[in-house]
Formats: sequence, structure tokens, C-alpha cells
Amino acid sequence: MNFRQLDLNLLRVLVTIYRTRSVTGAGKVLSLSQSATSNALARLRHFFHDDLFVRAPAGLQPTRLCEGVAPAVLAQLRSLEATVTGQEAFDPATTRMHWRLSLSDLGEMMFLPPLVALLRLQAPQARVSNISVAASDVASALEAREIDLAVGILQRRHRGIRAELLFREQYVAITSRAWRPAVGRAGPTLSMAQLAQAGLVVASPTATFHSIVEQMLAKMKVTDRIVVQARHFGALSELALTTDLLVVAPESYARSLRQPGDFRVWRLPQAPFYEVRLLWHASTERDAAHQWMRAVLQRLFSRQDAAQKAARSAPQAA
Repeated sequence: MNFRQLDLNLLRVLVTIYRTRSVTGAGKVLSLSQSATSNALARLRHFFHDDLFVRAPAGLQPTRLCEGVAPAVLAQLRSLEATVTGQEAFDPATTRMHWRLSLSDLGEMMFLPPLVALLRLQAPQARVSNISVAASDVASALEAREIDLAVGILQRRHRGIRAELLFREQYVAITSRAWRPAVGRAGPTLSMAQLAQAGLVVASPTATFHSIVEQMLAKMKVTDRIVVQARHFGALSELALTTDLLVVAPESYARSLRQPGDFRVWRLPQAPFYEVRLLWHASTERDAAHQWMRAVLQRLFSRQDAAQKAARSAPQAA
């Protein structure tokens, strides 16, 4: 492999296919015909003695060698373009970026609609996929570029991972408007005795579950009161509305209910705060496109003072 024999224009083809996962898509971005793009890929394969990309249901997937080369080449080309032009090369209005996020079931419900609405206005040609990665695998998925960003109850425990706190909040209880505790007075916060008399509903999504709910309820010694353990959050509002059960869910879920007048929200005794973070890999720290998307997510969802607000005011009947 002799670097001097490589046509450097081919590197633009390499990184564009890497980003679009498509020969046709890369050709459109570069204003090349499909045959010209395919020919460039063939020359790249000959130079590297590697397939570089293999076909998969989700599009072209990079080989191990390509994963080692393409991100570095992409960063260098963007740096060179910024140096030559004196400005960042990313334009959301024209980008064809395919953003790969990792969101939980609840995260998809809460974050995806407002994010997509903004992208349709500011980056109409961009695409978004939610690749729900297990919490324990998020760091490796970020490093391998299987995902670009992750949002959730996540910790930055691995070298090379960056994190930004979006907000802190607690779990609350949601019931129908008519529900009342079996014992004691109905105040804004349920007592331990009231909680111990209620039938509970919790959601435990398999791919992204962190056992926070079970840990909290175990500490309260009421895990035996769990009547329904759902795989997803989709049915929780209906369960709260149509049964005598008490749904344990994050505050953000309670705020998202479409008919808030039909529900009542109660605080839970000794409920701990948990933190929702945005995670990304250090290799994308200075990437203009990633910087833009991180700023979008922070602008849409950052509310770091939620804990202080919550501490000052208990939730009233929704």
C-alpha cells in the first residue's frame, strides 16, 4: 500500500459512503453518478485490499478496517475544509446526516417528537433512527459508531465518553382523578402506609431498564405491592385511568399525559432523584455536525434546575 499512489479525491467518496451508508446517497451528496461512485469505491477497495463496506439490511456497513480509517479521514477533511474556508463546513439546511440515537422506550416517547419536529424545520433532509442500546453497551456502541448520541439514565464510566446533564427528576405516582388512598388523608405526598395499601404498576423496558424503580420500591418495602410489570410505557396511562392501580413513573411522563384533567399526580415518600444525561464519544467532540446536534438536544431538553423547582413545589392535581 503506497499512499502516494492514492487519488485523494477518493477519500471524499469513502467518508461520504461512510456517512450515508449508500453508494447512491453518496453520489447525490457529491454530485456524482452512481456508476462513477461505484467505480471510486472499487478503486478504494483495490487500494486498501479490503471490501470497506458490506451489504446489510440497514444499508452498507463498514468493515473493521473502514471503521478505523473513515472517521479519522472525515475529521481531517473537515478540519482541512474549515482551515481553508475559515468556517465550519456543516450546514443543517442541506445536511443528509443520518443520526443514530439510543433512546429508551420512554425516551422515544418524550424526546423523539420534539426533536423530529425541529429537524423538519431546520434540517429537512436529515434522518433519525432510534437504535435502543442496552445501558451496559452504550459506551462500546458510541466508540464503534453504531450510535452517535445516547440519552437516558446513563453514567460516564468509560474512557473517551463525554456527558452532559440534561435534567434531574423523581419518580411519582399517577392515578385516575377519582382514586384515593385506602388509609389516611389524601395529601400531595403519599405516606408509606398509603403506598403499602395500593396496587402498583411499573414499566421495565428490557433493553434500557436500570432497576431504579425496583430499588426504590424495595427500599420502601413495597415490592410485593407490584400488580403489573409492563414491558413498555404505552399502556400505563390507560391502566391509571381505568383501574384502581397506582402507576409509578417519571415526572416527565406525568407531564406528558394528553388529558391531564383525568389524572392525579402524587409524590412518593423518600423518592430519590435520578439524572438524565446526554452521552457522546470524544472523537466527535469537535465535529461541527455533532456539535450542532448536541446543542439542539441540550436546547430542547436541558432543564437542570428541575430538582430545585421540584423541591420548592409539590405536584398538585393534574
